[in-house]
Order: sequence, then structure tokens, then C-alpha cells
Amino acid sequence: MNITKKNGRIVLYDTEKIVKSILKAGADTPGEEVSRHLASYIADEVFAKVTENNTIITTQDVRECVYAKLCQLGLPQTAKKYMEYAK
Repeated sequence: MNITKKNGRIVLYDTEKIVKSILKAGADTPGEEVSRHLASYIADEVFAKVTENNTIITTQDVRECVYAKLCQLGLPQTAKKYMEYAK
């Protein structure tokens, strides 16, 4: 699956990049621990969500899905921190 970046460049979806970003946000958020297993689960869920319509996806689509999933799992501060990194 390809993703269109902000600058228009097209790259392959990289689950590991998403996992690392989630782990970094979790590490920088006191009181909200995020395991590698949970981060991988979120990245896989996001991939399934953004690819279900077979449309072109953007990095913004991915960020919004990760944010929503983190909030849904009761990690609002980690979600906020994740969005700060995504800017």
C-alpha cells in the first residue's frame, strides 16, 4: 500500500515507522505505558482501516487513524503526543 506524503511524494506504508512513533509518544507520556505489542496492534488496525476502501491514503489519514485508536484505547495523552510528533 502506498501513502502520499505532505510534499506529494509517494512511499510504501511502513508499519515499523508507525510502531516506533507510537512507542516514542508512549515513552514521553508519564502514566500511559504502550507496549511494543500494543503499538503493533494499533499499526495493524490502522493499516486495515486505511486500506479498506482501496483509495489513495495520505500521511494525514494515517495520523488521524492512529490518534483515534489511541484515544479509543484510553491513551489520550499518548495520542496528543503522537500528533505533536506528526507535525
